[in-house]
This record gives sequence, structure tokens and C-alpha cells, in this order.
Amino acid sequence: MLATLDATVAAAAITACIFDVDGVLLASPHERAWREALAPYANPSRFTTAMYQAHVAGKPRAAGALAALEALGVVDAQSKARAYAERKQHRLEDLVRTDGVRAYPDALRLVDALRAAGMPIAVASSSKNANEMLRNVMLPSGIALIDAFGANVCGRDLAHGKPDPEIFLIAASELGSAAADCLIVEDAPAGIEAARAGGMAGLGVARFGDARSLHDAGADLVVKTLDEVSVDALRTGSLTTVRLHEMTHA
Repeated sequence: MLATLDATVAAAAITACIFDVDGVLLASPHERAWREALAPYANPSRFTTAMYQAHVAGKPRAAGALAALEALGVVDAQSKARAYAERKQHRLEDLVRTDGVRAYPDALRLVDALRAAGMPIAVASSSKNANEMLRNVMLPSGIALIDAFGANVCGRDLAHGKPDPEIFLIAASELGSAAADCLIVEDAPAGIEAARAGGMAGLGVARFGDARSLHDAGADLVVKTLDEVSVDALRTGSLTTVRLHEMTHA
């Protein structure tokens, strides 16, 4: 079920959009790498998609490693987190090299549509691998995905990770947009919490049946696919679904 849209958000002037990468634009093998790197510390089968989304997704690598080990009840998680993070990174690089990265077609369509509409867009991810992955994906319009954005805040060393809003505030600043006018597109609760902490609207993408956790994190709207988002409404500063926009303008 879609979230009901809060009237104050619908009335806000959304003038820019900031995209997360993993789980929003790309189906990268981060989750698989975290799971397969876990073997020395816990049973990898316990590392479920729900656990990944709740505790790891959207966080910087070191924070994600510690959060995962703590969530699994690993003894002395603090001392093991660094090694776990390094194992995950090595495994991720292997997977990207052998299996590649798949882009979500609905996300590519939305990026192209917003570019065509002239809306400023940015990409923001704590992943050190994000730029390499974005560079290898082409948009339907024929340009590389990495070249589609007016600001790119991927892989930087920041003072704070999500749910702190630092990464999104930097992206807004580099777009020349006020934070309150930005829409954050996220698949992880930590990312939605970061959007809310920064005074930004949050669009949750529930690709893995995790709509409830995105609702609970404070998403203004939750969709299963970005094709549900009304680009016409975004052009006028509103966030709603295609269906609701059509009903409003019928």
C-alpha cells in the first residue's frame, strides 16, 4: 500500500532531487558481499535482506560492519568490525568484476525524465564503489549515468554517515538548492531518517517488500517502483503518484 501524502509536503516547493545509489539506481551486489563475508563471524544465512535494509543499507562501510555484527549478537563486535568491512570490500570488488552491476530501468527512466524537465538532480552515496558503478551504466537518452547529475557526492570521506543528513546537505548545497526544497530518493530507513533530519522530503522505494520500515522512518511517500512517481507533479513542486495526480486533474 502507498503512503498517504501529508498535505504540508504536497504544498512544498520541491525544486531538486537527490538520489541514493545502491537499491535506488543500481542493484549492486553490496548485500551479497556483506552476507558472504560474514562466515568467520556468524552464520551467513542469518544475514537476511530485512536485516540488511534495517541495519546496514545506506551507512558507511565501517558503521555498517559494526551494525551488522551487533545486530547478529557477535561477541566483541567492535574489535571484529574492521576486518569484516575489509572482507566485504574484497568480496564486493570480486562480484562487480565477475558479475557486473544491474541498473533499475524505472530509476533510469525517472532520471532521464527529470533531466528533460530541467530539474536539478544529484547523486549521493557513502559507497566508495558508487562512481565506478555509475560510470558503466547508460541512460536511455544515451549518456553515462554518472554524467546525468549536477552534483555528485559519492564515496567522499565525511564526518558523519546516515542517518546524519550531512551527505544530503552537501548535495543540496552543491546543487545551489535549499535543503527544504529537495526530495531525497532512498531505499533504506537510515536514508529516510537522514532526509527528515535535514528538513528534506523523503521518497521511499520499497523494492524488497519493506514499505513498513520506510513508512516508520518518516517517508512522505513510499512506492514499489519509481514509475509510480508523477513527474508532472514534481515539475510543479509536488510529490504524488501518477494515479493520484491523474485523479486530481481529471
